[in-house]
Amino acid sequence: MNDTVWSALVDPRRRAVLDLLCERERTVGELVDRLGTAQPTVSKHLRVLRQAGLVRVRVDAQRRVYGLEPGPLTELDSWLTPYRRLWNARLDALGDHLDRQAEAAEGDTGTGDGTA
Repeated sequence: MNDTVWSALVDPRRRAVLDLLCERERTVGELVDRLGTAQPTVSKHLRVLRQAGLVRVRVDAQRRVYGLEPGPLTELDSWLTPYRRLWNARLDALGDHLDRQAEAAEGDTGTGDGTA
């Protein structure tokens, strides 16, 4: 995975653009409306995302329609796979710990003589 993708993903506004494009293709005007950001700013972010290969553009009459390009995100997902295994193991251990705590708390609520 190249550094251009990482650089593009660092900015939260560019991630917001990707989130919107994940739903469906959009024009610059739609992105401006949804993000509440000026058109030149949105265009700048789209340029960076295009250069990173994360976004594609197609011309539809007088409009440019932007869509998500999944290739670099697939690479990112592949790169994260070994780390995800670490996270999952830790989350499983946390879940086991919380289950034991809940069971211990349930055991402490009774008086042992059948009354609570």
